[in-house]
Amino acid sequence: MSTPFPFTAVVGQDDLRLALLLNAVSPAVGGVLVRGEKGTAKSTAVRALSALMPEVDVVAGCRFSCAPGSPDPACPDGPHEVGPGVRRPARMVELPVGASEDRLVGALDIERALAEGVKAFEPGLLADAHRGILYVDEVNLLHDHLVDLLLDAAAMGASYVEREGVSVRHAARFLLVGTMNPEEGELRPQLLDRFGLTVEVAASREPDQRVEVVRRRLAYDDDPEGFAARWADEESAVRARIVAARELLPSVRLGDGALRQIAATCAAFEVDGMRADIVMARTATALAAWDGRTDVLAEDVRQAALLALPHRRRRNPFDAPGLDEDKLDETLEEFGGRNEDEGDDDPDPDGPGGGGQPPENGPQDGPQDGPQDGSQDGSQDGSRNGPQDGADGSEPGGDEAARPQAGESGQPGASGAGEQQAVRAGEPFRTKVLSVPGLGEGAAGRRSRARTEHGRTTGARRPRGALTKLHLAATVQAAAPHQRARGRSGRGLVVRRDDLRQATREGREGNLVLFVVDASGSMAARQRMSAVKGAVLSLLLDAYQRRDKVGLVTFRGSAAEVALPPTSSVDAAAVRLESLPTGGRTPLAAGLLKAHDVLRVERLRDPARRPLVVVVTDGRATGGPEPVALAGRAARLFAADEVASVVVDCESGPVRLGLAGQLAGELGGTPVTLDELRADSIAGLVRDVQSSNRRAA
Repeated sequence: MSTPFPFTAVVGQDDLRLALLLNAVSPAVGGVLVRGEKGTAKSTAVRALSALMPEVDVVAGCRFSCAPGSPDPACPDGPHEVGPGVRRPARMVELPVGASEDRLVGALDIERALAEGVKAFEPGLLADAHRGILYVDEVNLLHDHLVDLLLDAAAMGASYVEREGVSVRHAARFLLVGTMNPEEGELRPQLLDRFGLTVEVAASREPDQRVEVVRRRLAYDDDPEGFAARWADEESAVRARIVAARELLPSVRLGDGALRQIAATCAAFEVDGMRADIVMARTATALAAWDGRTDVLAEDVRQAALLALPHRRRRNPFDAPGLDEDKLDETLEEFGGRNEDEGDDDPDPDGPGGGGQPPENGPQDGPQDGPQDGSQDGSQDGSRNGPQDGADGSEPGGDEAARPQAGESGQPGASGAGEQQAVRAGEPFRTKVLSVPGLGEGAAGRRSRARTEHGRTTGARRPRGALTKLHLAATVQAAAPHQRARGRSGRGLVVRRDDLRQATREGREGNLVLFVVDASGSMAARQRMSAVKGAVLSLLLDAYQRRDKVGLVTFRGSAAEVALPPTSSVDAAAVRLESLPTGGRTPLAAGLLKAHDVLRVERLRDPARRPLVVVVTDGRATGGPEPVALAGRAARLFAADEVASVVVDCESGPVRLGLAGQLAGELGGTPVTLDELRADSIAGLVRDVQSSNRRAA
């Protein structure tokens, strides 16, 4: 087994280390969610924590880590007698993002269960993690059905495996630690709330600290065992402090004054439910024990709020987690004063902010992968070739959308000609469901019909690999004709492996929703572009709820660009959309060709995920030779590939040219106006986006 990087050798990352240590002191806090950019020591710190966890006593030979003093009466390996056990290190179990359901909860031998009535059960990762740490790297990318199983286990402290009426239950209480990069997508609110604490981490911008990070990482890579030996004393000191804090924890008093501050803080920040109050109380108590005190102070409550509330106050998916510290201080002061049961001593000068740090020896931070580049290529090219949209972008009826605005030069070759500042998106609304026709086999989601592991049963087949979902009727039907030949004499059915049938199920999949947004001068009027951004933001909210990947292509001036490559981070798409400027000509063909190229590359990366292209435009095509014909040829590429598409028609004014509808015909897709996109609209009903096969019919 490789030597882990020492926890006390991690440079900086004070909040991360404190949150992990508080959970080591009091597992009842509920775990930690670590959010941050790549290469910021998230995984390194979590893996290093396992070496500091106190050892646990377990029943000898029990695969489910029952405590010898109070064994689980329902343990599949039981019953166990109360008595002395064996001591072993606390486990840290890693849950891979691509793990199967059987790997997580365990597997039941269906063949023996049906034929012999024996509960032959192979434990999964939840059993291994009992009384230890369950670590999920990239937890935001975890499949929905695994998230559901984690939620159930975290809520009940037990795991249930059900297979056609045969059930096994075992205890599963663990410290849940997850790491994630927010750029790759957000967590479902239900799972987000299950993490007791959350921490935002980022790479240091201080040169001296970055130098120390590199120095320690290189030293560790050259000689892991020697490097760990140099930090052994510091590790032992922190391990001893955790043990002492655990022993002190039952003696810590949480007075009425601190409880009022906790309740007032949660109410002031309008967090949902009561879990936040409970987590704050447990965190404040753990902070006091960590600092060697038996009284909870206001400083403990403040630090607990900073760790327990940021991820619970998000009101919609695009709200950034965080806490207004000025408001926090005002609330604590208003409901503070002197707790009647606090002592007269001044708070520990190390405090919960400084007292939470392990012994230091020089500047500290985690091993990182070098400088971070948080920027993404979303810049707009202000230099355009050719005349900018002015008269060519105007619409009959005097629509002001394409008239040159103040500050536009309108001259050929002028740098930034026709470009306007970004406008804010209009209010989002609930959209109609746009789905891809047919039956897919992509990643689990909530948009289009697909063959999935979960959903309604539609048939049966022979299992390919391990049996996961038994189709009982089909299995009995396959075994019944052979009972006499197999010498059946009793009541039991003689079942062979060849008789087993896997249930085929139909559920929903997530798709790749690629937005192709017209940002030209004909879209430049503030009211229109605000409405367009509001519509796209609404579709992004819908994509978030349906677990889609999203991408964003924009076109204006003389070219198109990928503002956001396909990603699970709908938040990132919303940020790019908000800062999108407008102006210039309308290179519709360039936008479609760029989108077609994005789909070609993504098809190689994720062939099972079906795409849905959403073109947001008024249908105009200007600039270059034969722009309309070129746009038509580009659109027919999508029709030839049978790519599902929808065109959101943004044309306005009393007289409309119907260009967006013509574009939808070339794409083999469906046109829909901004008004029809609303779920409560009665102007039209869009259920399935049609591909070219329906157009041909």
